Amino acid sequence: MQPDERPWASSYAPGVPLDIQVPEETLVDLLDGSAARFASLPALDFFGATTTYAELGEQVARAAEGLRRLGVGPGDRVALVLPNCPQHVVAFYAALRLGAVVVEHNPLYTEEEMSFQLADHRPTVVVVWDKVATMVRGIVEPLGARAVLSVNLPSALPPVKRLALRLPVKRAAATRAAMTGPAPGIDRWERLLKGPPLDPAHPRPTTGDVALLQYTGGTTGRPKAAVLTHRNLRANAAQGRAWMPGLVDGHEVVYAVLPLFHAYGLTLCLTFSMSIGATLVLMPRFDVDLVLEAMGRRPATFLPAVPPVYERLATAAKERGVDLTTIRYAISGAMSLPAATAELWESVTGGLLVEGYGMTETSPVALGNPAGDARRIGAIGVPFPSTEVRVVDRHDPSRDLPPGEEGELLLRGPQVFGGYWERPAETAEVVLADGWIRTGDVVVMDEDGFFTIVDRIKELIITGGFNVYPSEVEHALRELPDILDAAVVGLPSGGGDEEVVAVVVLAPGATFDEQAVRAGCREHVAAYKVPRHVYNVDELPVSIIGKVLRRQVRDELQRRLGQSTDRP
Repeated sequence: MQPDERPWASSYAPGVPLDIQVPEETLVDLLDGSAARFASLPALDFFGATTTYAELGEQVARAAEGLRRLGVGPGDRVALVLPNCPQHVVAFYAALRLGAVVVEHNPLYTEEEMSFQLADHRPTVVVVWDKVATMVRGIVEPLGARAVLSVNLPSALPPVKRLALRLPVKRAAATRAAMTGPAPGIDRWERLLKGPPLDPAHPRPTTGDVALLQYTGGTTGRPKAAVLTHRNLRANAAQGRAWMPGLVDGHEVVYAVLPLFHAYGLTLCLTFSMSIGATLVLMPRFDVDLVLEAMGRRPATFLPAVPPVYERLATAAKERGVDLTTIRYAISGAMSLPAATAELWESVTGGLLVEGYGMTETSPVALGNPAGDARRIGAIGVPFPSTEVRVVDRHDPSRDLPPGEEGELLLRGPQVFGGYWERPAETAEVVLADGWIRTGDVVVMDEDGFFTIVDRIKELIITGGFNVYPSEVEHALRELPDILDAAVVGLPSGGGDEEVVAVVVLAPGATFDEQAVRAGCREHVAAYKVPRHVYNVDELPVSIIGKVLRRQVRDELQRRLGQSTDRP
């Protein structure tokens, strides 16, 4: 679509440009600029312990020198296996300063899931939460990793809270057990921060260098890493800044309830928030009590999250009389935003809640509802500045479709990736000529340029804001001795979320035990991927070539449960 054919132009919020000039700087430059502009302002807040921008810059310099002495150089992979914490932010920027490539991992993954990803990219150094450090060391040492550094979360707490964790009471013991664990014989991350800073003259990365490998299942469910450059990520942060002109540099407080290891949380918190000199309030996990407690200490002004978070926070705040009116802006992603959730949130906060759309391959945000009266609940919005879109025949991507017709969404822009790590065949399936990528999502564009998702070609399930790829869970189920075959689908569970549900065919002579099936699956995949319900059937519907028809499985389950068979 040509620049003069963008029907959404009139729907942009006041002050939002149709195109932006992408800053010719790396993420390293981004942080350096903020450390200079906002030196005395708090960059991070972790349960009340604050780190100023100047202190953050100093810690990054020291950590970078420590990583350099461990042999990290340009192009080397530095794996981060961490929850949200100050150490995560420091490690991220320290690796980038050396021209290394950050690879984010979910610390709650099973050993099987972690092993695949780590073997795929072969890290030079791993910075890991001490609770899972022993497991990770066992995986990466045979791969030739030079060092594993364990991170102790309590060490970043305020002194009073660290002391409280040592008290001989059950609550302190439970909190301590949730935050930390033994990591015998593994070097401590904190040691790097006690050394000298990196020489400022040390070579710096360029905008075209790879900054991040972010794993995604794409359309097949087999994990592969999207390769994102400094320019991709810096562009998306700049697009986000242009999208919300009402934010004030150096005055915002952003709550990091989204995990930083997720593409959505990484961009909105690790790059976008740092670019505007915001204070990032870090939470290792989403917890209503933690959020409401933090509102009393350092009230949020901007909250990126997923619909269930908004639902739970607004409900709890109403019940407890907690004031959320400082939160002027909120952007919802990763799943559809129900109108009832948006109405509840805005009635409690008086602020604005808008829905956006993106994917790991687009750094991740590509479309969003305008931050103003033009927004439309139920739509994913309009393209971000400098983002080009096409709606094409899903069977023939060379054929563009007019407004009102359903087709596959294609995207192009400075935030769009160039391919998957060491996966040329799979890259060719997604990346088309001239930089266009296939999203796998079926959409319809109305006459005003607003887009609505109709279906997901890739059949992924979105639960709690995380992608669950059916084929991965099906593989885990087929590994169980009593399971002959399996199909995994997502069913609506309220609030825009989905539940993972499985249908299995038993092996001859086996007896169906739902809890045993779920427990066996849990040994292979993370807890959020384990089917909430498992049903036993005699056979699965298949196509003429033997492919399981997941959509038919889903529709039959919904009919059995009395649910609508319309795909959200």
